[in-house]
Parts: sequence; C-alpha cells; structure tokens
Amino acid sequence: MSELTDIAKEVLKTEAEAIEGLIQKLDSAFDRAVDLIYHSQGRTVVTGMGKSGIIGKKIAATLSSTGTPAVFLHPAEAGHGDLGMVTSDDVVLAISNSGETEEVIRLIPYIKRFNVKLVSFTKPNSTLARSSDVFLDVSVKREACPMGIVPTASTTAALAMGDALAVALLIKRGLKEEDFALFHPNGSLGKKLLIKVSDLMHTGNSIPIVQVDTLMTDATIEMSSKRLGMTVVCDDEGIIRGIITDGDLRRGLQRWGPKFFHMRAGDVMTHNPKTIQADALAAKALAMMQAHAITSLIVPDENNRPQGVIHIHDILKSGVV
Repeated sequence: MSELTDIAKEVLKTEAEAIEGLIQKLDSAFDRAVDLIYHSQGRTVVTGMGKSGIIGKKIAATLSSTGTPAVFLHPAEAGHGDLGMVTSDDVVLAISNSGETEEVIRLIPYIKRFNVKLVSFTKPNSTLARSSDVFLDVSVKREACPMGIVPTASTTAALAMGDALAVALLIKRGLKEEDFALFHPNGSLGKKLLIKVSDLMHTGNSIPIVQVDTLMTDATIEMSSKRLGMTVVCDDEGIIRGIITDGDLRRGLQRWGPKFFHMRAGDVMTHNPKTIQADALAAKALAMMQAHAITSLIVPDENNRPQGVIHIHDILKSGVV
C-alpha cells in the first residue's frame, strides 16, 4: 500500500471524526434552529464566504429540494445591494468556521435592525455565535491537511450539519414521496417519484380475464391474445379470485399432460394474488415484483374487481429505473 493511500485514509478518518464529534454537541439549540426555520413565513437565506459559501450553496439547494424555500446570499455582494432580498419574514443561516469572517460579520447590524432571525454554524464564543438567535457548534479539533489550515474537516462538518437540519425539517413538515417528487419533476428521480401505477397499467379490454369455471383451453387463448403472461381469474360477480401465469401453464402441462387443458381455471389458479392500488408509485410496484419474483400485479378497484394490470416491462420502459 502506497504512502498516498495512507494519507487518504488519514484524511477520511479525520473528517469522519469531525462528523462524529457533532453528535455529542447536539442539544436543544438544534431544536430551536429547526423551529425558527419551520415557523418562518419567508425563506431561509444561507450565507457564507469562501469554502463556507460553497457549502452554503449546497445546503440552500438541499433545503429547497426538501420543502424549505432557501436561497444563497453572497456576503460580499450583500453590501452592494443584494441585502434587499432579505425580509423580516426570513431566517438567515450564516456559516463561518471562525465566526469572525469580516464579510459575514458586516451583515449582523442589518439583520438585527430589521429583526431578522439569525441561525449560525460556527464555533462557540465567536462574534457570530454571540450575535445569533441560535448557533450550532460545528467546530472541529483539526483540519485534515498537515498544516491544519485548509478547510477540509470543518467544511465537511458544516455540510453534515446542514443535511441534518434539512432532514429534520423534511420530517417535521411530514413530506411524503409524492411531495418530494414535485420538487424533482425532471430526470430519473422525477420519474421514479411521479409515475403511478395508474399511468402504466393495462385497462379495459386489454386486461386478460377468465371465469373460475373457464376451461384451461380458453384460458390459455385469453393469456396468449393479451400477451401479459397471465390472466386474472374472477367469479360470476367479477370479484378477483386468483391468477394464472405462464409458469402455472408450464407446471400444469408437466404434471397433467394433455388433460391439463380440460381442467377449470379455478383448479389451476393461485389464490390470493399479489395486488397493488392504482395510486401507488410505479417504483413501489417494481419493488413488489422483485421481492416476490413475479412479473405482473393486479390492480383492484374498491370492490376488488380488476381495473388494471401492471407488467414489469411497462415499468422498465417508462424509465422509472
């Protein structure tokens, strides 16, 4: 193993220790920070200089994508007019490892003048910490670089605390997958979270359906014509009673030979077939199919009659995965 690999391991160990150290520092201040942002009628304005600013941009993006409207304010540009974006309804989240960053400290009088709540990620007993309504201690014992001055472990700690804040707010807001999807309408993530079973399922005459007393000869024809590798089996009232799949056909022929085609669907079907609701996510349907090693699910209506069938190929074609 090379010396460079040893250096990399030490860097990762140092940064892991920095995040681990945050756990011991968490107290009621974290709850107060969450409450301030949660009850805000405006946005969370994240600010930070240099590397802390880059971390701040990521935190603002994470907050926005998880239901907390957030923007990034460059502290140097703030003094040249950008402070106009901050209102009394907002909460400012300031990030500074030292708590003495000049460009950030210059914002404090404006923030106090307009009674804007200030949350900070910084070190104890700093100017920023003392000026904040709530401060979260993100200080680290050491940076990962040999000189101890390059922002490495400190920026990692701030980033992790930002993620903790965003996730806590997400849970407090009660966001569901469908809500999260609204913020990610494009790309594979949007498809995974937005596409529902009802968007992909086969309906009407495309659903293969036979009765419990249907001969397997006719059931096989129904399955072949609808090309879904299965058929729903219903009783005389149209209630779902079972399912017959291509696998059932193969096993039936192996067991009974030609006599199999003279049997009734009710004698061959699998009882209590796997089903899924029409408003469920297609991603959930795929997970069920994979878990049970099947290729299709029946979609029942409120009376347990078949209103659709979703096949694994339909999901894969949609780009959900």
